[in-house]
Amino acid sequence: MSSLLRRPFSLLPVSLILAGAVALPGMVQASVEIPAENTEASASLEASAENTEASVSPEVSAEKSESSASPEDSADNSEVSASPEISTKVVLLLGRREISVIRDGEKLGPWPVAIGDPRTPTPTGVFKVENKVINPQYQSTKSGRVNPAIGVASPLGDRWIGFLQSGQNQFGIHGTPWPYWVNAKAAVTNGCVRMLHAHVRQLFDVVEVGTTVEILR
Repeated sequence: MSSLLRRPFSLLPVSLILAGAVALPGMVQASVEIPAENTEASASLEASAENTEASVSPEVSAEKSESSASPEDSADNSEVSASPEISTKVVLLLGRREISVIRDGEKLGPWPVAIGDPRTPTPTGVFKVENKVINPQYQSTKSGRVNPAIGVASPLGDRWIGFLQSGQNQFGIHGTPWPYWVNAKAAVTNGCVRMLHAHVRQLFDVVEVGTTVEILR
């Protein structure tokens, strides 16, 4: 259970766990990191307004007050602020070895997964998506050797969803070039969660950094 995430395009470093080969520790680097849409945890936007009350004349203030009180503007602002947020949660059932997404009350999945070996189990609990990476790259934590494979041939497939940082390592959900173990719902990884390429891409597209990941026995 040892892996790191390198970004060759001057992105900030973040580590990942390899779950690609049976009992084979390693590291990964990512060529691209895709920020999630509508990020709630790590990409929240802060709007700062300049305080100009002291320098603005009463007449100007009054004009602005009348302008901002326009019924059409108020209605438009009301419509924008009333937009509901989409509720999304990833649920992994280790006993069934299935993963699904609950999105606004609708269920996507379930999809089969391969999970951690009993000696290197997948952690249980409630976590948050920490990062999302397209085309992560495997790198050994012991030798530092980088696996040149990128994309579907990579031990991590072409999608990575990290959900638990542990020292220099990170547990994550990712693709795999060995679909047999996923279809068999095997417990063979170093703690990460392997999915078929098509399934992990669907999952990747509907989660964001900050999305809840609930892992149950």
